[in-house]
Amino acid sequence: MSEKLLTDTEKNVKEAFEKISKAALAAGRDPEDIRLMAVTKTVSPEKINKAIESGCDLLGENKVQELLEKYESYDKSAEIHFIGKLQTNKVKYIVDKVTMIESVDSIRLAEEIENRCAKIDKIMDVLLEVNIAEEDSKSGFSAKEIIAVSEKIKDFPHLRLRGLMTIGRFGAEIEETRQYFKKMSHLLVDIKDKNRDNIYINILSMGMSGDYELAVSEGATIVRIGQGLFGARKYV
Repeated sequence: MSEKLLTDTEKNVKEAFEKISKAALAAGRDPEDIRLMAVTKTVSPEKINKAIESGCDLLGENKVQELLEKYESYDKSAEIHFIGKLQTNKVKYIVDKVTMIESVDSIRLAEEIENRCAKIDKIMDVLLEVNIAEEDSKSGFSAKEIIAVSEKIKDFPHLRLRGLMTIGRFGAEIEETRQYFKKMSHLLVDIKDKNRDNIYINILSMGMSGDYELAVSEGATIVRIGQGLFGARKYV
């Protein structure tokens, strides 16, 4: 891999941190309250490790097979969250490798994570995925289901609800996206208010390369950036 590509990654990480900080301060927030996630789909371990070296301590994995193939090559100083669509039959392969599953989109998936974590005596931090725009093409709970689902998660002793995650609607106008992000922030407050064990409910994962500054201004605590750090993806 060329030195230029690695240097570009370093510059992009620095720029992303600067933009996050600027957006946070403009919104009256502490930049330290927002984490930058490097989304690693199709990205080489060399570039990912350069991002870690540049200060990014959180990785987001979309695909189980890709995680398994690259895991041993990663700088282990970074934390790994699973953020993609997760099939129940693949949960067993990742529960010992990630610290959070952000894409819990069904009770059935929650049950499987509970079963697999019980076998290794691990408590898994999870986020509930919200289909905030109610798109047929996306998975996730509807906004009106979230309170009931958050209550149901209490039934699983090896799951710890930490908050919510959403994927913005592709092609949405800025103000439309802002309203979705605002709604997510209100939902997080709602589930925090309704849960007795709410000390852990403080994570709102939303915003990607094209809208993460807007997400920060509306309360995101994790922004997920792939292309903005590593350049355009090359799919096979």
